[in-house]
Amino acid sequence: MATVAHLTTRTPKVSVEELLAGFHPSPRFGEVSFESYRPDPAQPSQSAAVRALQAFGASMEGQRGGGSVFSRLFGAKKPASRAGVYLDGGFGVGKTHLLASLWHSVPGPKAFGTFVEYTNLVGALSFRKTVEALSSYRLVCIDEFELDDPGDTVLMSRLMRELADAGVKLAATSNTLPGSLGEGRFAAVDFQREIQVLADQFDVIRIDGEDYRHRGLPEAPAPLENHELDARLNAEFDGGVVAVDDFGALMKHLAGVHPSRYRQLIDGVDGVVWKDVHTIEEQAVALRFVVLADRLYDKDVPILASGVPFDKLFSEEMMSGGYLKKYFRAVSRLTALAREAQTHEAS
Repeated sequence: MATVAHLTTRTPKVSVEELLAGFHPSPRFGEVSFESYRPDPAQPSQSAAVRALQAFGASMEGQRGGGSVFSRLFGAKKPASRAGVYLDGGFGVGKTHLLASLWHSVPGPKAFGTFVEYTNLVGALSFRKTVEALSSYRLVCIDEFELDDPGDTVLMSRLMRELADAGVKLAATSNTLPGSLGEGRFAAVDFQREIQVLADQFDVIRIDGEDYRHRGLPEAPAPLENHELDARLNAEFDGGVVAVDDFGALMKHLAGVHPSRYRQLIDGVDGVVWKDVHTIEEQAVALRFVVLADRLYDKDVPILASGVPFDKLFSEEMMSGGYLKKYFRAVSRLTALAREAQTHEAS
């Protein structure tokens, strides 16, 4: 028998030290390397990206992070090269694999997190304390770099600039070129200065490959009926801990839990079961749920669900709007986790 828990009863408390300690690749990318990356022979840019990142990592040998304010003002002259590398390419070409490989190849101190995890860190620590905490690092890796609103634009522009000035090397991945961040989400032209400051921190490494928009979404498994869930959860997760929740109640609960705590929200959970999944119509609810989907995928937590299939999780308007890349990624990941639970396909 499985042990049943409920995410809707969990309100995790997370210390600053726990937040900082969590900035490392997820278990899914916990042991990847440049050698385990398999470039497509038909896409030479993939092999070129591996070589470029290996050289970037080698350039950090002997680096000790940003050091003190005094050393930054009166120490050695800063190198002329840009502070970071920016991996640009479509979904599914291995950008996160390569970013994690770079992180593993460089000695610490170092940090690896998603864009939203860094903005959440600023919210938890304050901007100045975040700069102080990260300025001593050799490398800061930012996965899934996207600008969701003008506030994030100004925040990340300042953070990247100050870390670069402190001598910290930066590496990021995104589906959008740095100079085009924010397009389709807000009046990006009004924040062009901040966007350009971000772009100026990076040398772009293009990784070509089949883009998810051309492949289309994988077919989601048919949802289960509510009366099937109990039997299936015990069969699939016998001896494990399963978080069983009404989908609507879970959406309301997430509004009261800061996204920086979603990783701890699912601690110790071997599977999740959602009853009566429905199409999300509100943007704020959808963006919060994307963060939860990412954390579930990071920890490879299989999903059983009733209600609408995951390819109908977000409204048609959302799937064609400014955040479509986030929603496509979430649907793809949730579908993989549902397939893992229902058909035992590896996610």
